[in-house]
Amino acid sequence: MSGSLKTEAISKNDLAEQGQPIYEERLKVDLESRHAGHFVAIEPATGSYFLGDTGAQVLISARSAMPDKLFYLIRIGQKSAHTIGGHGLRTG
Repeated sequence: MSGSLKTEAISKNDLAEQGQPIYEERLKVDLESRHAGHFVAIEPATGSYFLGDTGAQVLISARSAMPDKLFYLIRIGQKSAHTIGGHGLRTG
């Protein structure tokens, strides 16, 4: 399959368990003071990280630089990169 990752298989939970501590312990204080609301993609094995205005932008940059790696994505200053939900129009 073209474009497939050549890394070892890693679960989403493992990726979060490896990426979140890097964010919390090494990056959070600096990034939240200067880049709140932006996105960071962290490559857990090396600790390399990439910043961008959108999740898509930062992942494109990260994959261009490290095409065989997986990244932990978070929105700086938030608990997660994205949320699911919303509200609809109420009628009646």
